[in-house]
Amino acid sequence: MEKSDLLHQKFMRMAILLSKKNVHKTLGGPFGSVIVKDGKVIAKSSNRVAATNDPTAHAEVAAIRLASKKLNNFDLSDCIIYTSCEPCPMCLGAIYWAGISKIYYANTKHDAEKIGFADKFIYDELELPTEKRRLQAIQLLREEAIEVFKEWHKSDIKVEY
Repeated sequence: MEKSDLLHQKFMRMAILLSKKNVHKTLGGPFGSVIVKDGKVIAKSSNRVAATNDPTAHAEVAAIRLASKKLNNFDLSDCIIYTSCEPCPMCLGAIYWAGISKIYYANTKHDAEKIGFADKFIYDELELPTEKRRLQAIQLLREEAIEVFKEWHKSDIKVEY
């Protein structure tokens, strides 16, 4: 086995241990995540939904927040994320937005569904036209809002991401 394989396993075991500890502390779901840069752990977190009453505090999102703060940068393109389960749609979106270069995961979304974490309905909803989704979405005041987009587009002080 190559040294890099051993390192990947080491970081994945850290994510799995975070998920296991979370189960025994009843602070959230059985999920853990570790973010690594240049072979060093930058941030790690377990699922914090129940502990913080924040539905967005999934392990991956919490770890991304910690890593961005530690690196003082929202661009994590030189980082790798290890997560104890295949990311849900929200976490996957956050990973893409952070620019993380690679995901390693242990359990699958199907494994998560078998224990009550069903994300399939979100994937299914995203395939539907907006007007056919369960969550009603109504466009309002676009004419006013588009002016702000135009201002941002012309701005000399914007930070692109």
